[in-house]
Amino acid sequence: MNEISTITQESTLDEKVQNLAEQMTNLLLKFDPFKIAVAWTGGKDSTVVLAVWREVLKGQGLNFPVAVSIDTGVKFPEVMSFRDELAKEWNINLKVLRPEVDINSYPAAKDAVTCCRDLKIIPLQKGIVDHNIQVLITGIRRDEHPSRIKREAVEYRENPDHIISNPILEWTEMDIWSFITMHSIPHCELYDQGYRSLGCKPCTVLGEGDSERQGRNEEKEKNLELLTSLGYF
Repeated sequence: MNEISTITQESTLDEKVQNLAEQMTNLLLKFDPFKIAVAWTGGKDSTVVLAVWREVLKGQGLNFPVAVSIDTGVKFPEVMSFRDELAKEWNINLKVLRPEVDINSYPAAKDAVTCCRDLKIIPLQKGIVDHNIQVLITGIRRDEHPSRIKREAVEYRENPDHIISNPILEWTEMDIWSFITMHSIPHCELYDQGYRSLGCKPCTVLGEGDSERQGRNEEKEKNLELLTSLGYF
């Protein structure tokens, strides 16, 4: 059993929100809040997680939540602008992680696994060490992708040593949008244009079909479990 409990998909949104807050409060009992960071992509899911984390910290008299965001150099400019503007509005202690490659000559998206390793995983691993992060809180959900069905609420990672907290695994896409609507949580304008999942620009198109990640790069989607094993969240 995990130290932090999960909940069933049949739970109401109110129960899921309560469970989310409880998981976050438990983290504060064990770790320095300044060594806990939200893995903020600028997408809808991690923005919801960041919003709740911010409120949990406020309840403890703490401000300036830490968030790490990977700027691969090929992200949608709309996502980066949204992230930067909201970080200022919410007083986020934002750590922007960038790859040590010349993005102008780098063959982005030519090989999805190599590209994700170079532009996302290596910068993330370096950022965890550089900023002394012990816990990384993600916005991943089980219903997004088959590789995430068996993910745990708490995961222990090595190289570098840190803990991954996945507090919204049981949430659905509808839960996310319901929460955003009810609490007036800001979101990137690209969602209003029809995007349901936002990745790097070369690997994301307007998807057609029932899958939330229909517009994401097919090679990356097939290798998402491999990328997680290599260090991605």
